[in-house]
Amino acid sequence: MTAGLLLSVQQPATAGPNLVKNPGFETPGAGGGAAMPDCWSQSGWGDNDFTFATVADAHSGTKALRVELTRRVDGDRKALVTESAACAPAVQEGKQYDLSLWYKSTTPDTAITLFRHDTTAGWQYWTDLKTLDLSAGYQRAEVRTPVVPPGTDRISWGVSVFGTGSATTDDYGMEEVTVPAPDPECTGTAADCADGRWEVLETENPVRSMHSVVLNNGKVLLIAGSGNDPEAFEAGTFTSAVYDPEDGTYTTIPTPDDMFCSGHVQLSDGRVLVMSGNKGYPSADGTIGYQGYKDSYVFDPATETYSRTNDMNDGHWYPSATIMGNGDVLSFGGLREDSSGSVTAERWSAAEEEWLPTWQVNQTWSYWGLYPAMVLMQDGRLFYTGSHTFGNGTPGTGSSIYDYDANTVTDVPGLRNKDERDQSTSVLLPPAQDQKVLTIGGGNIDSNPEANRLTDIIDLKEPNPRYRAGPPLPQGTVDLGGPGGPQPQTGAQGKMYGSAVLLPDGKVLETGGALHNRAAPVFSTSVFDPVTETYDVVATDPKARGYHSSAFLLPDGRVMTTGDNPGNGSWNHQVSLYTPPYLFKGPRPEITSLIDPEWNYGDTQRITVDRPIAKAELIRPAAVTHSSDPNQRFVDLPLTVDGNTVDLNVTGNPNLAPPGWYMLFAVDANGVPSVAEWVKLGGPAALAEKSAHGGHHDFAGELAKPAKKPVKKRSSVPVSPQISGCDRHYGSANVCVPTVFPDTVKATKRRTVTQARCDWLASNGYGALKVNGKDDPLRLDPDGDGRACASQGVPSPSGD
Repeated sequence: MTAGLLLSVQQPATAGPNLVKNPGFETPGAGGGAAMPDCWSQSGWGDNDFTFATVADAHSGTKALRVELTRRVDGDRKALVTESAACAPAVQEGKQYDLSLWYKSTTPDTAITLFRHDTTAGWQYWTDLKTLDLSAGYQRAEVRTPVVPPGTDRISWGVSVFGTGSATTDDYGMEEVTVPAPDPECTGTAADCADGRWEVLETENPVRSMHSVVLNNGKVLLIAGSGNDPEAFEAGTFTSAVYDPEDGTYTTIPTPDDMFCSGHVQLSDGRVLVMSGNKGYPSADGTIGYQGYKDSYVFDPATETYSRTNDMNDGHWYPSATIMGNGDVLSFGGLREDSSGSVTAERWSAAEEEWLPTWQVNQTWSYWGLYPAMVLMQDGRLFYTGSHTFGNGTPGTGSSIYDYDANTVTDVPGLRNKDERDQSTSVLLPPAQDQKVLTIGGGNIDSNPEANRLTDIIDLKEPNPRYRAGPPLPQGTVDLGGPGGPQPQTGAQGKMYGSAVLLPDGKVLETGGALHNRAAPVFSTSVFDPVTETYDVVATDPKARGYHSSAFLLPDGRVMTTGDNPGNGSWNHQVSLYTPPYLFKGPRPEITSLIDPEWNYGDTQRITVDRPIAKAELIRPAAVTHSSDPNQRFVDLPLTVDGNTVDLNVTGNPNLAPPGWYMLFAVDANGVPSVAEWVKLGGPAALAEKSAHGGHHDFAGELAKPAKKPVKKRSSVPVSPQISGCDRHYGSANVCVPTVFPDTVKATKRRTVTQARCDWLASNGYGALKVNGKDDPLRLDPDGDGRACASQGVPSPSGD
């Protein structure tokens, strides 16, 4: 009700010429009779009964246009500006436009929908701008378009009806607006303003954390468990810490179980669901691998304590975790308690606050691998991006769409080198409404090639989506362990273990990584622009950030990086903070008032700002581990602007923005963001059912590959005990001697294979390694004394 009152008094932001032709439908169409008015067309899809009619119930003049659905199974019907050069308004790249209309509605399922004409690809859906409230009398609605992207010369728009009932509209308006940009200024050095600045904090992270979750109070939960330290595991010493960016302090948190390599996700109330973890390390002889337990916990940011939930149905060391539009969580993959691969899908019920029994969860009995990146699509399906941990990708194309309701998996083509995307990173690009996913880099710890520079992009709005090649990842320097220090990357050298972070200016920061399995750190950072699909090289984190590192956005707009766990078992406790260039561009806009921090889907929420802004968005806080954060998303909030008073139009589709706490940023025309305000997005219980059916647009509905039905029920799949790419015949469980050495580590005329491997281990800081048992598959103990590389001058283990 409040949102409706706010809109009813909203005034136009500008008073330019109206770019809509026949805005009041007074000019009839060429066909006469029941034909649509001139420059207006019928559109829509799906199984529904509908009528389009020009009626006398006008806001002004003599005519209005009514769209009505009397029966609906799916789909929608739209009255749109005709998609032609004669009717569709011309627009300019980089500009924004205020759209307005007067309407009545007997259904809440209506939205202002926008299409754009791409000069290369033709007409295509752009976005839904706002949901219209129920209204018995005429009400004015106004909303501002996003910035017109490159290659767009015209737009078409109108009202979609996707529920039973009608919408009657009249007096459309479209005006070009100019969002004033502050005068450019630089508050740092020239390098700061171009590339940003890194600083390494004096206070170190007290725990060996490989899991980072930004909490809804702005603090950061850092989970270590045993921290990949077998001695801590044996002692039952499990740790977490909470970092407070406001004062730079850490609070160590009692941790009830070994959450090392667990899964985690924020629930809709802000608590953190932590699932599975490490039940046991591999045996010294390499016959038993890592084991995942069934335990599950919830962390409460208010009390900073863990509480036990019911158990999962199976063990899941390295599980996925994706929150759905109704607040449920789906989880796949990982290793069971016996080290085999789990094929059991798990579902956390938001309503019952527990894991559902297996028989209540749809099962395909698929093995998705470890940390499979499962991104929620706008219609409630899951997109498996192909990013995963350890070894080869899934059979087939390496990426797929999983339809939970139909319980089918459909391969999606185009992902290049699908078996070298081990510990690549994937991200749903800004804004989530565009449904584009970027996958970056990767390698393969089984074959241990040099990590690649591949980036691949997929548009999930296409009828038959497929990956296409993106620009190659920029190269930095790589430390190969030689005497000269880091050297420039050459050839096709890229990175695995990288991180991707959504920024409030609508770009993506990628940083960190390594060239090989837990070795050869890569020093490079760049920013990807989803609009131009280009990378911009920026300042580089001075610290190595490879295996078990994390990078994430803080509410103040900076990026924090932590961790690094190379194969020699050491850990980097130093923390870096990146200040992006947008924080050196002068004063930041400020959100001076926020009427309500609790939002419903389809709301219009009012804020005031201290200066004009160009856009606003919600960013879901990070829950990242092992280069994976499939729940990270940037949701655009179309604006209705009256000076410094701004109404934000919230999506009505919970699959675009699953329920929970978000960071709200306001961004000016120079890309400078405010400090975030925290808002909680949710809605009535009825939206839970609605979310299962997704939005009203038909995307990815014509998949060329046939859907695969569930395989025969099975308990697990066999997985090698050395799945982590580490040969357990040497050293302790936290040390990773690679089962396959890099190609450059080979015999020459002057050195044997053993010497080459021992030299490589020494240059990478491995030190003394005990041989476990009598087998020596890597030929590191030629004299058989039980000490790896001892005859090559490497110190022997203590006590030998």
